Amino acid sequence: MSRPSADPGAELARELAAVLRGEVRFGAAERTVYGHDASNYRHLPLGVVKPADLDDVRTALALCRRYRVPVVARGAGTSIGGQAIGPGAVVLDFRRHLGSVLEIDPQARTARVQPGTVLDDLQRAAKPYGLRFGPDPSTHSRCTIGGMIGNDSCGSHSLAWGRTADNVERLELLLADGTELTVGGRLTAAERAALRELPGPLGQLHTRLQEFTDRNLAVIRQGMPRLPRRTSGYPLDALLPEHGHHLARALTGTEGTCALLLGATVRLVEDPPVRALVVAGYPDEGAAADAVPALLPYGPLTAEGMAADLIAALLAAGPRPPALDRLPAGECWLFLEAGGTTALEAYQAARRLADAVRRERSATVALVTDPVEQRQLWAVREAGAGIVTRLPGGGEAWPGWEDSAVPPERLGDYLRDLRALLRRHGLRGVPYGHFGDGCVHLRIDFPLDEPHGVLVFREFLEQAADLAVSYGGSLSGEHGDGQARAELLPRMYPTEVIGLFGEFKRIWDPENLLNPGALVDPRPLDADLRFVTAPRRPLPLALPYERDGGSLVKAVHRCVGVAKCVDPTTGVMCPSYMATSEERHSTRGRARLLAEMLRGLTADSGRRTGEAIPDGWRSAEVREALDLCLSCKGCASDCPVHVDMATYKTEFLYQHYRHRPRPLAHYSMGWLPLWLRAVALAPGAANTLVRSPAGALLKRLGGIDRRRVLPVFPPETFTRWYRRHRAAHPAPVDARPVLLWPDTFSNHLQPDVLRSAVEVLEHLGFDPRLPDGPVCCGLTWYSTGQLGTARRVLRRSLGTLAAAGLPADTPVIGLDPSCTATLREDLPRLLGADGRPLSERTRTFAEFIDELAPDAPLPRIRREAVTQTHCHQHSVLGSAADRRVEARLGLQNRVLDSGCCGLAGNFGFERGHFEVSEAIAERILLPEVRAAGPDTVLLADGFSCRTQIAQLADGRRALHLAELIARELRTAARPTD
Repeated sequence: MSRPSADPGAELARELAAVLRGEVRFGAAERTVYGHDASNYRHLPLGVVKPADLDDVRTALALCRRYRVPVVARGAGTSIGGQAIGPGAVVLDFRRHLGSVLEIDPQARTARVQPGTVLDDLQRAAKPYGLRFGPDPSTHSRCTIGGMIGNDSCGSHSLAWGRTADNVERLELLLADGTELTVGGRLTAAERAALRELPGPLGQLHTRLQEFTDRNLAVIRQGMPRLPRRTSGYPLDALLPEHGHHLARALTGTEGTCALLLGATVRLVEDPPVRALVVAGYPDEGAAADAVPALLPYGPLTAEGMAADLIAALLAAGPRPPALDRLPAGECWLFLEAGGTTALEAYQAARRLADAVRRERSATVALVTDPVEQRQLWAVREAGAGIVTRLPGGGEAWPGWEDSAVPPERLGDYLRDLRALLRRHGLRGVPYGHFGDGCVHLRIDFPLDEPHGVLVFREFLEQAADLAVSYGGSLSGEHGDGQARAELLPRMYPTEVIGLFGEFKRIWDPENLLNPGALVDPRPLDADLRFVTAPRRPLPLALPYERDGGSLVKAVHRCVGVAKCVDPTTGVMCPSYMATSEERHSTRGRARLLAEMLRGLTADSGRRTGEAIPDGWRSAEVREALDLCLSCKGCASDCPVHVDMATYKTEFLYQHYRHRPRPLAHYSMGWLPLWLRAVALAPGAANTLVRSPAGALLKRLGGIDRRRVLPVFPPETFTRWYRRHRAAHPAPVDARPVLLWPDTFSNHLQPDVLRSAVEVLEHLGFDPRLPDGPVCCGLTWYSTGQLGTARRVLRRSLGTLAAAGLPADTPVIGLDPSCTATLREDLPRLLGADGRPLSERTRTFAEFIDELAPDAPLPRIRREAVTQTHCHQHSVLGSAADRRVEARLGLQNRVLDSGCCGLAGNFGFERGHFEVSEAIAERILLPEVRAAGPDTVLLADGFSCRTQIAQLADGRRALHLAELIARELRTAARPTD
């Protein structure tokens, strides 16, 4: 045994880095982001290892055993009970490199997977065979099979296909002492005897397990409740003879406390090719729950419950989803899904369900067969995990009593009593969940930011545990126990069973190295909370955080770890994570770093020594993580709880560089509107300069990547052209005036976009006007945290608009989505009420045509088109109007699900960002652009998107919608031979 050093963490990190092929991260940033999961708890690990292969796992465990350092296995980190974090542990992140589907056996209907395999990846691999993995939690796009096995995950279809434990065939395991074995399958007496005869540690292990089981048959049979959703405690009843002595199932749900998972073979089920959805409405959730037992004999694939307060929370969080119009009348709804091999078969099964619902006189019903409408309705239900972290009134709601379960036939009475318990404590929550299995999800507005909040938290959880047990239920029906509920297990199980849990753990892990404190000898449920009291020192902030009571702390705590930002398959969020796969470059990772930084800023000075990020606004770790944030605003729209990292980044940059020198790019591109105004005085000379050898020096001095091509400055700005144009072509006296916003990018770099907008507007009978002087939205200053300058620029612009003398309701049309989004969203944030009039009358080009010229004749453009939607348009403005205008044009348009283009204003030009910028573009956008036919129109309203395409897509050029329409008008106006 080696001699411990003065700093065992540093010594262990050095040894790990020397022998592992994967990443070894023991720095403050990595410890912070891996110190949280989706629970209420915070445990800073000693370090993080991302093993490249199974040999790395074996080596890392051996070194940790030598140093007596605990090990915690982690998948997507979405555990709600605190199972994926551990104080002073080494966290093994299996998701990064050990996530492959190794084999699909369609005859046996099994799949062999690595522990870090994401569930959706397994589903995609199984789909060609008409198969799927049955359990499907709402985090299916990022949760891993290893994590599902650790927590015995379920999902909405467990009614038909069971829990993870019901679908595990074999587990390949690594024990803390280095022993490896594979367990699984039902064992005969002869097979059990053979296992006892194995040589060495394996035989000893099986002998102890069999003696343990045989000695305690009566206690296990009598002490384990029988209900479909029991995931609390160790599932020792899987060891019983009547259950086949199934070791794999006995280890499913043990939360990584007994062994590390190296691989798994899981059972697959037939996936009905066609589905239909019955939505049943009831006057309240109790009535809905009472109706479930009578509906179960009809064999629904799901019986999910969702009450009106979840809909209220959804509406408070964002715009109304059209899918809500399909809900029948009621205050609580059951989602009853039926499947079949044909559309008729699925419809008939759904109709039988619907007829059964109609027998209840208080019920209403809708039968939905359209797959798109079904997906939209299910999206509302799946978003619940994120939506209900904010109650309809805006208050915060926390896990703790997240997924209790009772026998389904007693669920109605349990829900009524649970509501009464909430009222007695003055608490609120939004129950929903798997009513067919008797499982209820519930987040509660525990007053954890008040001095007495922890006492309320503990008292409620103790009484709620007693309530669930009184109904013959389980503390957990899906997400396991962890620190949140393990302390409460003696209220559910007799003392003898609690003792067996400890003995079972010691058989597998006698040195207590694997996730200690998670189930056996648990940490207190009210210890280690990541937020316990309100900030003791209010922070002077530059931005208002109006949705969070002016508190950046509350804003950052919006992130609850559901990890939609680490789903790499769709949407705008989070482009830098999609390119790097680094947790600290996800929205969740950045929120965790900011939260850790704020712990020190808002606490008494004596607490700062316990923080991983003690430097406050000067933190290099936070700056580095935010450096790769593109400020795309994707999280503000795509995150279920609307974490707005672009705004938090602006605040941080403002505070971080206050009274300090800034990066060169903040002076070059942050002040770009001023420099372009100077260039406009002599554009020819400027072009000569940037194309000369001096251009490379200019890039270096401006903090611009050498691989970026500086733009060609047009000989004339748009505003100069406009003055000539208006002098030669006065507007008709009866034309309605509209104000065109001459944004910096279009005015100085691509004036054809604004010229085209003028042509189209004049063709439609409008009088496009310009402000009387220079205006700017201030975006370049805002995005670089130069908020004082941004406010001055915006105030000056408002004054210029006021001097134009146009009526106060004159529409303002923005051509560039980033500038338009700044006027729409950030202007009121910076100037308050002074900015709202302009914000409210600002429209995109498509919105203006759609709203104010709905019947105007537009040219017919019967061509194929591919559209890259600017990320700010996706996140702030929306693009429904664009789709309607394109339909009027006759375009056969395909909108790419590519997210941010990767340029993002100044981001892609800054030195050090080129590789990430290019990787983001190469994910979907550039391959799609290159594959588009030569006659396919490329549409991109964003200046950044058009620039990225022009510089990286082999010379292809994208058009603004205004350019496309104007070009068609010119073609139609040309005389024919």
